[in-house]
Amino acid sequence: MKFAQSGLFIVLFILFLVFVVYQINIDRSEPEYVEDVIAENLDTVQIRPPTLLYGFPIDSFTIIENTIRRNQFLGEILSEFRVTDQQIHELSLKSRKVYDVRKLEARKKYIILCTRDTLPRAEYFIYEPNEIDYVIYKLKDSIEVSLNQRKIDTVNTAVAGVIENSLWVTMTDAGADPLLIHSLSEVFAWQVDFYRIQKGDRFKVFYEQLLVDDEEAGIGKIIGAYFNHNEEDYYAVYFDQGSGISYFDENGQSLQKQFLKSPLRYKRISSRYTRRRYHPVLKRYKAHLGTDYAAPTGTPIRSVGDGIIEEARYSQYNGRYVKIRHNSVYTTQYLHMSRFGSGIKEGVKVIQGQVIGYVGSTGLANGPHLCFRFWKNGQQVDALNVKLPPSEPVNEDKRDEYDVVMKSILKQLDSISFDIKGDSLTAYVIQ
Repeated sequence: MKFAQSGLFIVLFILFLVFVVYQINIDRSEPEYVEDVIAENLDTVQIRPPTLLYGFPIDSFTIIENTIRRNQFLGEILSEFRVTDQQIHELSLKSRKVYDVRKLEARKKYIILCTRDTLPRAEYFIYEPNEIDYVIYKLKDSIEVSLNQRKIDTVNTAVAGVIENSLWVTMTDAGADPLLIHSLSEVFAWQVDFYRIQKGDRFKVFYEQLLVDDEEAGIGKIIGAYFNHNEEDYYAVYFDQGSGISYFDENGQSLQKQFLKSPLRYKRISSRYTRRRYHPVLKRYKAHLGTDYAAPTGTPIRSVGDGIIEEARYSQYNGRYVKIRHNSVYTTQYLHMSRFGSGIKEGVKVIQGQVIGYVGSTGLANGPHLCFRFWKNGQQVDALNVKLPPSEPVNEDKRDEYDVVMKSILKQLDSISFDIKGDSLTAYVIQ
């Protein structure tokens, strides 16, 4: 009995030793096995970069997205997110050289990146004035402001059509950006009277379409254009000969006409264009959207360009004045005349330099002067600062280069059919 028990003990002991040795071998091989598995999986594991918004990892912030309400100020928006009055004041001062916070417009998008606290604090305020630009106002640590742009892609695009009722309807029906209509009217401002477009007039426009994230975000320059108006053909070719954006016809002549730099011989400029001027007669501050030229009574006033007189009459504030429409883009007005020039009345055509009246002080004026006003696309602008395209023809030393570009663009315009509706034209790309 004792022998049997001893034998059983020996067998169990041997089995125990076998198990221990086996387990030791497993433990020794396991690290190598694990390392092999990790090494194998590392080849397939992809480390995902953080999702970014305006360059910031969104996982680090609470994101507030909204649009600016009418009459809402930046201070009102940020005060809810633990931004102090001192910070807002400093931000207002620093923004003026980059993108002034006073320019924020209603219905425009903004995003606030806040801390993930129970009471979130704004660290960045981001404003989008348009589809391309965005302004980052940094609120954490030191106050900083930066103007940035999204990546812009450019696609050469064409649109064409035959006018049935109006240029606007025809172009928008063809899928054109409304901004393109204004650009086209500026290119052909001196050749085509866009107030008298007729049924049957035809156009082709070859231009740059700007894309941001594959979405339309505006237009670039018009590369070439064709307009048939009153059975006459007009071509426009973009060519930069070193003086900025210019358009020329097939003969290298500028499509623009130059305005006179001033409408009279004057002694001095007594008041400039401003949104806030102390009026010498009314004794209060108000906008002055013109340029005042001080000159003796009776000094001749000349039209700065060719055009048609829209108004020539007397009013309580403007006195005797003349308003001239030069084309579909530019209009000028001449106020406080003592009398009109010979034959000056509504509907009369005038030429550049023609005398249309004489300096006086009629209406709301405290001395003899001319108040000269200037409109571009229906908006009053500063006549002394308005940027007008150059009117010189293609320079002789650039003529060969221009001819190559011009022939290429005209060939491409001629190959565009009149039923193209805002199509991308990879086949028409200028080489």
